[in-house]
Amino acid sequence: MVLYNAKSIQYNRHMAIVQPIRGVRPAPVSLHSHAMDNLQFIRETMERAGSFTAVPGWGGFAMGVSALAAAWIASRESSVDAWLVTWLAEGILAIALGALAMKRKADSAQVPMLSAPARRFVLSFAPPLLVGALLTVVLYRAGLPAAIPGTWLLLYGTGVVTGGAFSVRVVPVMGLCFMLMGAVALFCPLAWGTALLAAGFGGLHLIFGLIIAWKYGG
Repeated sequence: MVLYNAKSIQYNRHMAIVQPIRGVRPAPVSLHSHAMDNLQFIRETMERAGSFTAVPGWGGFAMGVSALAAAWIASRESSVDAWLVTWLAEGILAIALGALAMKRKADSAQVPMLSAPARRFVLSFAPPLLVGALLTVVLYRAGLPAAIPGTWLLLYGTGVVTGGAFSVRVVPVMGLCFMLMGAVALFCPLAWGTALLAAGFGGLHLIFGLIIAWKYGG
């Protein structure tokens, strides 16, 4: 009997040190942190899915006015070199006008210039312009200045179409009009180049600038 009790005590002693294995419970996530994570996810999703609406209407109109002025000056030039310099200066001025107007419209609409739609717009719009600059050098050195107006209109239109895929619907339509006019200009003599550039960079910018300003503001 004594032996049985000793064994029972020893058994119970061993049983007393057996502990169930429990994992360490993670610290609870605060409701505020969870809500902030959800808001950030929603904001990023809307930003990725949104369109770039800071395309300037009045800025495009100003670019059209400057292009018409450049066309008037270029028509009075007596050499191809002077004609080309006039239009290159106009291109730099137009880019500056467009960028300034875009910045002002984005600020007034409280839209960040470095948002995801804006980056996609710029990355799609810029490459055709760079290609156009390189082809301008090649065509000039090859003695083919008559192909320059059509090349400019085609590649600018391509940039507007590809960049406009991340913007309002009227922007790609404008790009297609530029491409159509560029296709015509490729088969025209240089004497027609000034008129076609005036109709494209001047006329189309005026028309679509007014449409964008009227329908989408600024």
